[in-house]
Amino acid sequence: MGVERLQKVLSQAGVASRRASEQLMLEGRVTVNGATIRELGTKADAARDDIRVDGRRVKVVERYRYLLLNKPRGYVTTRSDPQRRPTVIDLLRGVREYVYPVGRLDFDSEGLLLLTNDGDLAARLTHPSHGVARVYEARVLGVPDEHELERLRKGLIISAGSAGDDERTLPAAVKVKRVLRGKRGPEALVEIVIREGRNRQVRNMCDAIGHPVVQLMRTKIGSLTLEGLRPGHVRELKPDEIKALSKRAVSTPKNASDATRPRAAARPRRSREK
Repeated sequence: MGVERLQKVLSQAGVASRRASEQLMLEGRVTVNGATIRELGTKADAARDDIRVDGRRVKVVERYRYLLLNKPRGYVTTRSDPQRRPTVIDLLRGVREYVYPVGRLDFDSEGLLLLTNDGDLAARLTHPSHGVARVYEARVLGVPDEHELERLRKGLIISAGSAGDDERTLPAAVKVKRVLRGKRGPEALVEIVIREGRNRQVRNMCDAIGHPVVQLMRTKIGSLTLEGLRPGHVRELKPDEIKALSKRAVSTPKNASDATRPRAAARPRRSREK
C-alpha cells in the first residue's frame, strides 16, 4: 500500500469511506503511532505504522469482499445505529470482513445496495464525476404531467435540509411506467435514473414537483440488478461483475453533460441516502 493520505489508508483498509474517515479524524478518533491525528493531509503507511481507530488496530485488507444486498424496508444503511434500529449489517450472516455500504438507502426505501471493503472502488462509485447510473422505481402520489417530468429531466432545486443551502440536481432520465390505483386516488410508478447520490435525493426531487414518494426501490447500479435476489438476501459479486463495475467507475465522462445525457432510447428528458 505504501505511504498514503491517512483517510485513504482507512478507506482502503475497509474502515469507512474516505469522507467518513475524514470525519473520524476530525473527531480525534484516529491515532498513528500513539499520536492523535486531526490534520487531513497526514500520511501514513499501513504496513509499518501503528494506526488505530477508537483504539483498535487497523489492519491491511487481505481479502476484498463485494456483496450485493436486496435491502428490505425497515433497515438503516449504516454499520450501527444510535437508536438501535436494525441495520443492513444484521443481514450479512457469516461475513467476517469489515464491509460498509456504498451510498445509502433510507429506512423506508428498499432495493439494491452494494457493500464492500474496497475503499478505492467505493470512492469512485459514489463520485458523480464517473457518472455511474442508479435506477429507481418511485411510486408517487398523483400522476406527474409532462411539464413536471421535464423539470426532473432538466434538473431542479431541491432542499438540502439541515445540510446547508438548497441544491440543483443534475439532469436525469425519467419516465412514467404505469398508472396505479392508490388508497387516496391515482398513483404513478416512475422510473428515475440519476448519476449522483445526494441525501434522500429521489424523494426530494419528487417532493419538489408536488408528487411525494409512497414507495421507493433502487433496481439497478451500473450493470447490477436485483434479478434472482430476494428481499433480505445477499450474494457475492461475480468476477465479471466486479470487472464491469470497476471499468464503469474508472471511465470518466468528458464533461458533466455527457455524464447525465440519456441514451437515445431514453430520450424523455450517480449512492448516500435516497
